[in-house]
Order: sequence, then C-alpha cells, then structure tokens
Amino acid sequence: MNLGLNGKTALITGSSSGIGEAIAKTLGEEGVRVVVHGRDKQRTGAVVDSIRASGGWAANAVGDLSDPTGCETVIQTTRSAIGGSPNILINNAGGTDHSPQGWASVSPGDWIDSFEQNFFSVIRLLHAFVPEMKVNRWGRIVNIAGGWAISPAAVMPHYAAAKAALSNVTVSLAQEVSDKGITVNTVSPGPIYTPTLERTMRGIAETSDWDTSSWSAIEQRAVKELAPTLVGRLGRAEEIAAAVAYLVSDKAGFVTSAHFRIDGGFVRSIV
Repeated sequence: MNLGLNGKTALITGSSSGIGEAIAKTLGEEGVRVVVHGRDKQRTGAVVDSIRASGGWAANAVGDLSDPTGCETVIQTTRSAIGGSPNILINNAGGTDHSPQGWASVSPGDWIDSFEQNFFSVIRLLHAFVPEMKVNRWGRIVNIAGGWAISPAAVMPHYAAAKAALSNVTVSLAQEVSDKGITVNTVSPGPIYTPTLERTMRGIAETSDWDTSSWSAIEQRAVKELAPTLVGRLGRAEEIAAAVAYLVSDKAGFVTSAHFRIDGGFVRSIV
C-alpha cells in the first residue's frame, strides 16, 4: 500500500509484541516515524531494530502507562524522539490476565487496576497529545478495544467495562475535534493468533485429548470449541494492522466516530 503517510509520526502503545508490533511495523513500512512503546526495554528495542533493518525510522519509549509517573516518562520520551506530539496515536496497550474471573472473584481493587491499565492510561495520552493535533489541524487516533466492549460475558466484567468506556470516548472525542482535521475511531480485534495464544492452546490441547499432530489441527479445534469465528480460523495481527493503517491515512478522512470489528464474525451483532 501507499497511503501517503511518509513523514508522519506515530506512537503505538503496547507495540513490543502482538498486534501493536504488527501495527508499528506496518506503519514503518509506510514511511511513518514510529515510536515503539512497551514495558520491557529489550523487547521494545528488538522491534525498533527490526523496523530500522527494513529501512524505517523508529525509536522506543519504555514505561508503565497505568502509572502516572511512567506515563509521563513515555510522553516526554516520545516528544523528545520526534520533536513534538505525534500526528498518529494508536492506543493499543492494555489487557488482562485472561483468567476466567467472575464477579465474585473480581475485587474493587481489580476494577481500579483494570481501568488504570485499559482506560485512564489512554486519557492521559489524549490530554498530552490532542492539543497539539488541534493546533496542527491534523491527527489520527485509533483506540483498540475488543468484542467484549459491546458483547460482554459473565467473566472479566472489569476488563469488558474498561474497553466499553474506551469505545465511548471515541464517539465523544470525535465530536470534540470534528472541525480540527482529527479523526477518532475504534478497532475491536477478535481472537488473534499470537505465540502466547499458541502456547496456551497447545497446553489445552494436550490435556483435552485433541489432535496435537500440527498447529493447524489445534487451531481448528480451538476455533470450533473456544473461539468460534465464521471464517473458521484465528485472525492474524497483520490483518488488524492493515485496517489501522487505512484508518490513519487521508484515504479514511471521512471515517470518524466509527467502531470496526475485525473478528472473523466472532461477535454476531449488527452494531
């Protein structure tokens, strides 16, 4: 693709692995000056090295966004690296431990921690970077949510609620910046293949009498029983990255306040 992004600047949070890493590499291929963020200096540095080896420009910013001090470090490191606020902000960092916690086992403290990790970290970055986007009259913000934001389960209520709040922010902020050349959108990935997910699925397969002769056989069984998608497979991080690259380009200048589910039909909804 040639999306006309050469020379733009971007901070992709949580980009030392997985979906964030794929987004950082894709934007780097499009000529974006990319700031790779993570909490682990070695893993973050490895992504930076990979982008540079492919001819792209990259720097790293290390810090825990759920902590105000750590978040401020990331903000200042990003500004120093690119000489100001980024044109593009991808709020991908966040997550959960994925254990099947129900309401009875999720304490008020767990709720606070989840919102710090998945919601307030984003609010801090928006407060830091949106004002300069307004001055420059161009900006692209993509918030990475998830299917549970609109279709929550009985488990992990704190995580689902934080992601729903993030989706709400998209619609509100898009209106606030509607006349400033800034678009704000949400992308909700479905079940996406990662090496961590593969290790988890292999462990389940070995204790569940599944066919373990190949990863393909395990994936097919996992999609059938654990993460049913209409396309019959897990998604790939590069598929999410391609959609994000489109959304941050001028080709998507008429797209804002939108929610894109890229989940292979995992969530069966018209919303």
